[in-house]
Formats: sequence, structure tokens, C-alpha cells
Amino acid sequence: MSDEDSFEEMVRSIAEEIGRSVERLAAQVDVDEFAGAVGVDPDRARDWVESAGSWLRARAESLGDEVAARGGWSAPNPKPGSGSTPGSKAESGAEDPLRRAQPSTLDLPTEEQGVAMAALESGRWIVEPGSDALASRGEGPGPSDGLGLFRELLVRDWITTEGEVTLGGHRALGRWLDAADR
Repeated sequence: MSDEDSFEEMVRSIAEEIGRSVERLAAQVDVDEFAGAVGVDPDRARDWVESAGSWLRARAESLGDEVAARGGWSAPNPKPGSGSTPGSKAESGAEDPLRRAQPSTLDLPTEEQGVAMAALESGRWIVEPGSDALASRGEGPGPSDGLGLFRELLVRDWITTEGEVTLGGHRALGRWLDAADR
């Protein structure tokens, strides 16, 4: 075993431990108490925690592969049970083409995302202070899933944590409006 292989295995081991730590932390968090403290619907908070945990686990599992790719080493095939499903391309040794898939600032916003960015831009919606969730200000309907929608817009870099629409967000909003005109 070369130094490169042992380094990669060490990084992989650390990433697996991070994944296990995230699972333990998610099991210990009282989501209902947290949701009550910040004034969010407990079911939506639970969905958000599960989604965040899944995202963190996936990132931790792919960390070893990313380090190997950046270092110019070839990453070994994932072990069965390490996130790949039986019979999947990842388990059979073929590269998973969606392994590095991430939301893009160049995506066309969904109807809900476009409405949210327009409402944020006009000031009808805001990011609730201390909650990282979108909320209605004044009259008119509010978001159906303020927490999830905030996360969707944030990960695409369409809004800032304060709810300001970014340059990429303005361009995405323009694409959405152009598509609606057709």
C-alpha cells in the first residue's frame, strides 16, 4: 500500500466518522423543542433536519473521492452499503455520472422559486430573523414551505442569508419571467 493509498483511506475513514457523527447528532436533537423555540412547524423542521442530515452524510461519503480526485489519485470503488444501492452503477464499478451533481445558479427556477424571488425583491416576503425561513410581510399569501424554499434558493446562490436576491438570482428570475412569457 502506497502513502497515497493510506492517505486516501485515512480521509475516507474520517469522512465515514463524520457521517456517523451526523447520524448520532440527528438522533439526539429534539426537533419539536427546537421548532417550538424558533416558532416553526415541527413537521417542516423535522423534514429540514432529515434533509440536512442526508446532505451532510452524502458530502461526508464523497469527501474521500474528492480528495483523491484533487490529488490525482484514482479512488477505489465504494464499498457495498456505503451509500450505493445493490446493483447500482456505483457498486458495479462504473462511475456514477450524478455523483457530483449539485444545484446550479443556471437552473430555471420552479414556479414556487420564481414567485419567492419576485416576492423577496418586491419586499412582500422577508427572511424571518433568526429562523432562516421565508415569511410574508403585510398582505398577500405567504410561502407554503418557508424553510425549505429558503434553503433551495440559498444553495443555488440566488439569495443571501439575509434574503437579498443576488446577481445570479436576478438572472434566474429573468429566465423564469422570460419562460413565463412564452
